[in-house]
Amino acid sequence: MFRAILATIGELFSFLWANKLWWMTPVVVVLLLFAGLMFLAQSSALAPFVYTLF
Repeated sequence: MFRAILATIGELFSFLWANKLWWMTPVVVVLLLFAGLMFLAQSSALAPFVYTLF
């Protein structure tokens, strides 16, 4: 499953680069980091600490 997710992310970045949308790379990276943070905070002991960030 993890390999499939990495393959999808790789496809996304290769698509952005091939279509000269490389300037969107920081936007996608920030969105992926935010999604990862929300996934980790969903059901872990990190949830109280995430609330202090916002």
